[in-house]
Amino acid sequence: MCAYVNRRGQVIRVGVGTPRQTQIPPMELPRYGAERLSGIRCIATHLKTEPPNEAALTAMAMQRLDALVVINITGTGFTRRGGGATGYVKEAYLAHLVPQDARALIPSAAIAPLNNGQSTSWTISPPLDLDDLGHQDFIDLVEGLEAEFRREFIAEEVDADHDRVLIVGVMTDNMSLQQFHDTLAELARLVDTAGGDVLQTVQQKRSRIHPQTVIGEGKVQEVALTAQTLGCNLVVFDRDLSPSQIRNLEAQIGIRVVDRTEVILDIFAQRAQSRAGKLQVELAQLEYMLPRLTGRGQAMSRLGGGIGTRGPGETKLETERRAIQKRISRLQQEVDQLQAHRSRLRQRRQHREVPSVALVGYTNAGKSTLLNALTNAEVYTADQLFATLDPTTRRLVIPHAETGEPQGILITDTVGFIHELPASLMDAFRATLEEVTEADALLHLVDLSHPAWLSHIRAVREILAQMPVTPGPALVAFNKIDQVDSTTLALAQEEFPLAVFISASQRLGLETLRLRLSLLIQYAVDSQ
Repeated sequence: MCAYVNRRGQVIRVGVGTPRQTQIPPMELPRYGAERLSGIRCIATHLKTEPPNEAALTAMAMQRLDALVVINITGTGFTRRGGGATGYVKEAYLAHLVPQDARALIPSAAIAPLNNGQSTSWTISPPLDLDDLGHQDFIDLVEGLEAEFRREFIAEEVDADHDRVLIVGVMTDNMSLQQFHDTLAELARLVDTAGGDVLQTVQQKRSRIHPQTVIGEGKVQEVALTAQTLGCNLVVFDRDLSPSQIRNLEAQIGIRVVDRTEVILDIFAQRAQSRAGKLQVELAQLEYMLPRLTGRGQAMSRLGGGIGTRGPGETKLETERRAIQKRISRLQQEVDQLQAHRSRLRQRRQHREVPSVALVGYTNAGKSTLLNALTNAEVYTADQLFATLDPTTRRLVIPHAETGEPQGILITDTVGFIHELPASLMDAFRATLEEVTEADALLHLVDLSHPAWLSHIRAVREILAQMPVTPGPALVAFNKIDQVDSTTLALAQEEFPLAVFISASQRLGLETLRLRLSLLIQYAVDSQ
């Protein structure tokens, strides 16, 4: 039996079972800050003469209880009048959370280890009798603990604009170990680009994804405890989550849960500068948000006439859903107008018979840096994922492939690609991605210094294969050769003998690139 008592001494909840089985759901707990406890203590009875086990202590930490009191009673005792044997109290244990800084003051035996070897911040008293327990001043104990938590919180407080992030990765049977590690490393870069601080990564290997929570029940509890211990305010999963999975995870973990797509959308929202870019980002965000509006039962009723349509009227949820649908329709019209405008610009260029090259590649491959180096453009560059979103077109002079005379072409820097590019982004940025399909040729830039450069090439080619119109011929250019060793360089030369090797930042190999571009343009023109 577990009784939950608030600081006024009022019993607010009673459950039959262990502290783990009867724990209060995170969404029903009182609101408290990182420097506070929940204001609730649990008094539990136990039929074994042993200290509280790890499951009970984990439940205490997840709920951030003021204290956990476990009273061990015997199964037999004296017989009451009218029958019925009752047990008696043999001993009791008092457990509570411990601030990180206070661990050094407590014997190591009092700190229990987690399954992953990390120490948890709780302590357990030696066996107590009821008299000792009755003389314990819980309010004084709690106020002292919260004072320590407050000092620790102030000492560790980070910029309020930065989320404290816990990353969760799931490795399934269809993934190799290297692919899994590359995915987690890329997600950490995405979180960092979005402005979050990655505090820890939790991993699990499963044969298949759990349909309700992605990870197993035990791992959900571990994620909740780790987030509580580290003071995280955001959990990011390495894959797309369904609306129901997000709801289930948030209900059990108690903090906000997002998936990889939402992180990418947030980066796009920060990076969009032009009106067209902001328009496309908003459209992608609304398309992502629409199926995640929740509602059921009477909350989904509509006001109408006839059998089955009468009810309490239109709800706020339906109003929001209808408003989002209207906004999506309006944005789709504006994207169509943008698409038509870009099409007219391309037709004007084609009428002037100016060849065009689209610069494509994985995000952070150095496309904007190369455009600046070739054309003296002033496009924003940074060692970040998706540093630039808006396509930029500049004029580039290269020698003619046959006559050697100077020839002007147009080179366009496009949005970077990424593994499993979200479908909502593909649809919203179709006006931008058409720059790729309408170009005479492609320059595929690859970051050779990245450990996963081969998978980056495959990811870009898969996205290009999904285009409604087949792009023109492509030239592969390996960038950042000044940052790679001879072994990687030899492997790339063996795999791609026709590729060009350059360093855009150091301006190495640019003349060779101009000559190869002229041959590429000539081949594209002859093929049309």
